[in-house]
Amino acid sequence: MFRAPLLFALLFAAFAADGSTLNPPVEFTGGNADRSIGKYCRILDDADGALSLESARRADRWAACTSDIPNLTVSRSAHWIRFGVRNTSTESRILLSIPYSEIDELDVYLQRDGRTITIAKTGQSVVKETSFVQERDFVFELPIGPGQEGEVFLRSRGFKAIHVPMYLTDASSFSAYNGKRNLALGAYAGIMLVMALYNLFLFFSIREKAYLLYPLYIIAISVAQLSFQGVGPSDWLDHIPWLASRISMIGALLAIAFGMEFSRRFIGTERLLPRMHKFVPVFYVLVAIIFGIYLFGDPWTGYNMAQAICGVTAIFLLVMSILAIRKGSRQARFFLLAWTFFLVGVVLFVLKDAGVLPFSGWTHYAMTVGSAIEGVLLSFGLADRINVLRREKEQSQADALNASMENERLIREQNILLEEKVQERTHALQESNDTLKRTQTQLVNAEKMASLGQLTAGIAHEINNPVNFITSNIAPLRRNIADLVSVMKDYRMADRLEELEKVKTREEQIGLGETIDELDEIIGSVAEGASRTAEIVRGLRNFSRLDEDDLKEADLNDGLRSTLTVLAPQYRDKVDFDLQLGGIPRAECFPGKLNQVFMNILTNAAQATLARADGRPRTVSVNTREENGIVEVRIRDTGVGMTPEIQARIFDPFFTTKAVGEGTGLGLAIVYGIINDHNGTITVESTPGVGTEFRITLPVRRERRIEHRA
Repeated sequence: MFRAPLLFALLFAAFAADGSTLNPPVEFTGGNADRSIGKYCRILDDADGALSLESARRADRWAACTSDIPNLTVSRSAHWIRFGVRNTSTESRILLSIPYSEIDELDVYLQRDGRTITIAKTGQSVVKETSFVQERDFVFELPIGPGQEGEVFLRSRGFKAIHVPMYLTDASSFSAYNGKRNLALGAYAGIMLVMALYNLFLFFSIREKAYLLYPLYIIAISVAQLSFQGVGPSDWLDHIPWLASRISMIGALLAIAFGMEFSRRFIGTERLLPRMHKFVPVFYVLVAIIFGIYLFGDPWTGYNMAQAICGVTAIFLLVMSILAIRKGSRQARFFLLAWTFFLVGVVLFVLKDAGVLPFSGWTHYAMTVGSAIEGVLLSFGLADRINVLRREKEQSQADALNASMENERLIREQNILLEEKVQERTHALQESNDTLKRTQTQLVNAEKMASLGQLTAGIAHEINNPVNFITSNIAPLRRNIADLVSVMKDYRMADRLEELEKVKTREEQIGLGETIDELDEIIGSVAEGASRTAEIVRGLRNFSRLDEDDLKEADLNDGLRSTLTVLAPQYRDKVDFDLQLGGIPRAECFPGKLNQVFMNILTNAAQATLARADGRPRTVSVNTREENGIVEVRIRDTGVGMTPEIQARIFDPFFTTKAVGEGTGLGLAIVYGIINDHNGTITVESTPGVGTEFRITLPVRRERRIEHRA
């Protein structure tokens, strides 16, 4: 009763153990097979990619392949493919050709006569461990002799779209096929290289960026296309599997960037399509993001995103060229024609990867052929652009010549008017200059009058004190003199002794002795007041120096003393003036003008010290010395000081830190001019909150300015 179920179990086990019994083996009869053997295969999806050969062989999930070329699409799974081979030819070896280089991991095993032979462990992402006939196209030698039979197992995995075209052939047939293929790829590489060098030469000739971007685009698209075919960079980078497996998509993404930038420069979108022109940088950002994901993140996601951006870019450029043609762009016509060929190739290639179209020579090489046609046509377009640029340049030169002749005529007509205008403006400028000079003189006089007003107030107060001495003593002096005169008259009229006694009595009554003593004091006070008045007048006379327009020798120490004499009354009991005057020789100068310099600087120093409110001593120090024929005057105060910004502007006319109405801003500007006229220098050093020091240097002997007259 258990024999039927047992037989069923044995049959099921046999089926599970060797699924290939459901597919007949491929009979190899020699020569070059003209079709792929995909329909003789069964496929197993290994989701985790962890199955060993034995585990895969015994799995029960094998599915029959329904197409001549298995399309494994973009998948994170590993896939196992198995098929049987029977050698009915006289060939001693069979070659298995898989002309699809974009497989990252590819392991090939052969089971024959009860034993397993590892044919190869290769792929773009794998350092090669086993040698085989040709790595580039994955061509393997199967050791199946005439009349022998074996089963081949393939394990493939990758993060790109994977097709597995499989052909059985012999060595001579493969060499013939490979020669034709190499010839075609060499022709493609040659065409693209010539186009790149030609346009690079044009760039160095006319220096337009479009002719540099196009060779870069050609190089990038050539890298991508040749890598898709397993030659070029991917063939040279076997020692860097990580880069070799990604180089094709790197070239494609670079081609998007260079091609987009070239397109908008070639078509002239900035002028014709400004909105689309401004939108182009968005593609560059997206390409950079996809670069990062594809190279350093999830390559499966990056590959899908790269295919998406390729499609979007193709549509964007197609729309852009059509709109530019409607705007009248001649270059856009060339671009649309060339881009159409490449776009057709891209569409066929993408539809092949998506499984919509079968894998064939047309679909596999469509994008490569399209890129070659595009390269040639766009080079024609760039050559035509040179003619357009030349015609535009000639037209521009003609327009420029006409414009130049017209301008020359206008210039001749305008010269007469300009000469009249120049004369009018010259007259107006002369009047303005005269007015400016008068205004400058008035401002300088105003500054002098302002200083004079300050002096007048102080001198009036100072002279008023001795005058008060004199006026207040006039009445006592008159009274005492009247008493003396009265006593003297009485003495003169007294003839008898009795009358003399009366005069003595009166003399005692009026206190004649005290009157005489008081009279001496009054006369002393009057003399002191007169002396002080004379001193002030003498200092004022020395300060004013009515001969200031004459160059003469003068003692600068006397000038400083006289200046302080007229200035001190304003600041008595407020500011301490410390004079430390050294022995200096008489210097050639304009004394009156130098006194004005001392007056302005000493006044500013005194006012700066009075502006302090922290209780520190208010002192103005004046030092003089001579060295090597140079007299140096230093005036230092303990005032509020100045910031560097203020120091840089103190000699500018009309610059002042005082309130409105308290200063003209001309004092130090006049000082600077006077010192410059004396061939001297004036510098200032100041620290906020500490004080300020002015340093004046003057030559003892002033250089004469010699005027040469024709």
